[in-house]
Amino acid sequence: MANLRILTVDDNPTMRRIILNTLRRVGYTDIIEASNGKDALAKLKVEDIDFVITDWDMPEMNGLELVSNIRKSDEFKSMPVIMISTRSIKEDIVEALKTGVNGYIIKPFTPDTLKEKIEQIISD
Repeated sequence: MANLRILTVDDNPTMRRIILNTLRRVGYTDIIEASNGKDALAKLKVEDIDFVITDWDMPEMNGLELVSNIRKSDEFKSMPVIMISTRSIKEDIVEALKTGVNGYIIKPFTPDTLKEKIEQIISD
């Protein structure tokens, strides 16, 4: 479990730190950070990543565009992706799921919520 290499994508450095600390608290220590979807795609190509956690609202390339790019890529199409967002209306969640996220978490969230989602996705 703890050897999962996770890419966390958020344009807000404070939010990235919160996610980073949360992941560490629940046992995931191999974490790479990206500040937007473009940055994330570049890192996916050069780093050996097992799992992506992304925000939705970001400049340059948002989380939905990132997920769409991941799903279109032969290399990454089966990459597990969780979206963490403040967007809580049902239509947004449905849109994210249709785009291909494996899980959706609404901010604010607890460490247990994040841990349970990751474990649920990697055990499927």
